[in-house]
Amino acid sequence: MEPAVLLVRFLDLIGTFVFAVSGAALGVQRGMDLFGVLVLAFVTAVFGGVTRDVLIGAVPPVSVASWHNLALAVAAGLLVFRFNKLFDQLQQPVQFFDAAGLGVFAVAGTQKALDYGINWPMAAVLGIISGIGGGMVRDVLTTQVPTVLRADIYAVAALAGALVVVAGSAAGLPPTAVALAGVVLCVFLRLMALYRGWRLPVVTSRDP
Repeated sequence: MEPAVLLVRFLDLIGTFVFAVSGAALGVQRGMDLFGVLVLAFVTAVFGGVTRDVLIGAVPPVSVASWHNLALAVAAGLLVFRFNKLFDQLQQPVQFFDAAGLGVFAVAGTQKALDYGINWPMAAVLGIISGIGGGMVRDVLTTQVPTVLRADIYAVAALAGALVVVAGSAAGLPPTAVALAGVVLCVFLRLMALYRGWRLPVVTSRDP
């Protein structure tokens, strides 16, 4: 298997696990039973990657063709459900793991799109879709307005990570180093948005 393919697969597995943790943690916080927690963990973990694969013609999607993603999602869900008190003690666990999953999937999605010959603007868009898809479904299933539709820096962070991959690929830089840089930048921007209040501009209501 080619190194680029191995890198994407490795990142996909990491992203699957951390997104599953974020979904499971939110399910526990919302008082879901074990089945609900596992379903939310799985859907959060695979939706973005499945959407990306369908759009670029990589069918059946890896998450469906292999049992590994399901096993990782179930393991993450069981881990969070069993040790929920430990996760509750972590500061904002859902948001942290969501940021990590966002960065990993944005980078992996962009790299996979490039490997399939997608032009760079659409590769970046597919990277964003990979990153935000699972979180959007998770938020909808837990009756929240998806984070990406609010003023928080979310999709923009995914875009930044995706553009790092695009630029690194165009410059012929080592894929592993480029992927790491993209993930770090995306996670950094997302966490700064959370802890420093970085936000995109919104329309403020004015009295007539």
